[in-house]
Amino acid sequence: MLFTSFLFIGLVIITFLLYYLPFLSKLQVSTLIISSLIFYSYNQPILVLLLLFSVSINIISSYYIVYGNVKYRKGFATAGVVLNLSILVFFKYSPLLAKTFFTASNSIGEFLTMMPLPIGISFFTFQGISLVIDVYKEKYVSSLQLVPKSFLVHAKQTLFFKGFFPQLISGPIVKAHDFIPQIGKKSFDDINWNVVAKNLITGYFLKMVVADNLKDFTFWIDFPYFQGQSSLTLLVMLFGYSCQIFADFAGYSLIAIGLAKLFGYDFKDNFKFPYISTSFKEFWKRWHISLSSFLMEYLYIPLGGNKKGKVRTYINLMIVMFLGGLWHGAAWSYAIWGSFHGLALAIEKFLGEHIKMRSNPFIKIGKGLMIFSFVTLAWLLFKLPDFEHVIAYFKSIGNNVQHADDSQVITYILLYSSPVILYHLFYLLKDRWLFINRTDYVWYGTMLFLIIVNSGSSGAFIYFQF
Repeated sequence: MLFTSFLFIGLVIITFLLYYLPFLSKLQVSTLIISSLIFYSYNQPILVLLLLFSVSINIISSYYIVYGNVKYRKGFATAGVVLNLSILVFFKYSPLLAKTFFTASNSIGEFLTMMPLPIGISFFTFQGISLVIDVYKEKYVSSLQLVPKSFLVHAKQTLFFKGFFPQLISGPIVKAHDFIPQIGKKSFDDINWNVVAKNLITGYFLKMVVADNLKDFTFWIDFPYFQGQSSLTLLVMLFGYSCQIFADFAGYSLIAIGLAKLFGYDFKDNFKFPYISTSFKEFWKRWHISLSSFLMEYLYIPLGGNKKGKVRTYINLMIVMFLGGLWHGAAWSYAIWGSFHGLALAIEKFLGEHIKMRSNPFIKIGKGLMIFSFVTLAWLLFKLPDFEHVIAYFKSIGNNVQHADDSQVITYILLYSSPVILYHLFYLLKDRWLFINRTDYVWYGTMLFLIIVNSGSSGAFIYFQF
């Protein structure tokens, strides 16, 4: 069920009306759980059983970490994490393992290749891991704040935490210590309608007007269509895809944040204008923040972070980014994408420690363009998971200089990419150009108008596949 469908809008409206009815106020969490299960089961109802099984693992392991025998705390925590990861590996990476270690005719390989990919499994698995680790380590909040004494209440809260529909299938990745303490009765009067409206309008605009229109032109990046395009067209299509993937995922995140606020829950920002970044470190503090912060808190720091020497720091960066890349998809191209970013972070850190460079506006702009160019070129590994096609695309850029440019594709990509440029530009200039803030109602009104009259053909969110 797409966020952009009328069916989904209907589900939200019905849920909202029931949620805030005074005589149903004690059933608010139950109302959201039911709506979330309806939402998740819409396309493949059988996969709800997997979600419930995953939730059950987290319910039991986290509960007995707190209320079980103290001697077995670590065992329950380890089992919870291992079982979560096992489900993720089995359903998401079986095809990759089959292609890597088995022949096409092998019965085991054939079985693994046929495994379905449950939508959102990467997101709700990581959330389950955060619950187990947060309860075990008590680094952020007391375990008693996350796990009530009543097993049934804990089961209900955990199902709600992992299944809450705004973030269920494409994030943001919500951590247990951020979300569970918020669970409680919510009041209609506490809704910040201004914030809700701004998030929803911006999110739907980025998705429906920018991303959904761009997808009809970046489609030509796919193999074998790109082979006949000119070098300039190929570069512009890459630029367009860079804007599309931002608009698609940032749009989804803003919609999720807006919907959560509608029901009284706060999600942290998932994107903070990443394409203004002047370093790779800054980029990962602005792009998919919920993933990068998860990897920082639950992987990089436990590995030792930067506390075990410089060489170990570089190794930790590479491990984290390699696994972060592989998290995105069951293809080695994603791991290579992550490794490229890991190598870039390591080189940047090394140079920063040994070379002191003066900063001026021109150098800053140059660094920003370099980061954006690297990030944009690397997105090709997302669009073309087959690494041979990626190599062929770059060869075509070098070889197709004499080909005629596709002026229509170039024009429309630049047109529909312009809101992404303006979105970042307004952020940079909002403190200097005060009229941007004073006339924000004009911008939101314009976006709402364009959503109505110029939305592209509906398409699934890119991050659904992850």
